[in-house]
Amino acid sequence: MAISKVKAVFMVNIQKVWNVVTSLENYQWRSDINRIEVINEKQFVEYTKEGFPTKFTITATEIYKRWEFDIENSNIYGHWIGAFCETDGKSEIVFTEDVTAKKWFMKPFVKLFLKKQQTQYIADLKKALQ
Repeated sequence: MAISKVKAVFMVNIQKVWNVVTSLENYQWRSDINRIEVINEKQFVEYTKEGFPTKFTITATEIYKRWEFDIENSNIYGHWIGAFCETDGKSEIVFTEDVTAKKWFMKPFVKLFLKKQQTQYIADLKKALQ
């Protein structure tokens, strides 16, 4: 099991941040995915540029405050928590991933992979919010 947390502050209102992060239709700002397939109101699949699928099952939604889901693909499984808050017109996000590798030889690399993914996601999100 590897836990990775990322925190960022944006100079826009929380509604804008929420709408960009939670949209399953407008994901073109993300440099790591090719497409999102919506299965139903609680499940979707993200496909990387290489076509690798990851299934997401939404487990909690509190608009403008919290979004959570379970994650699973052939290499990992885990849980993601997105916490959102706004203070004085600034929006803060804290995203926490708790992931376990399914293959023993991947376990040493999971935390590094998560950090890399989170860093890229935040960089893409900053560009999308400009």
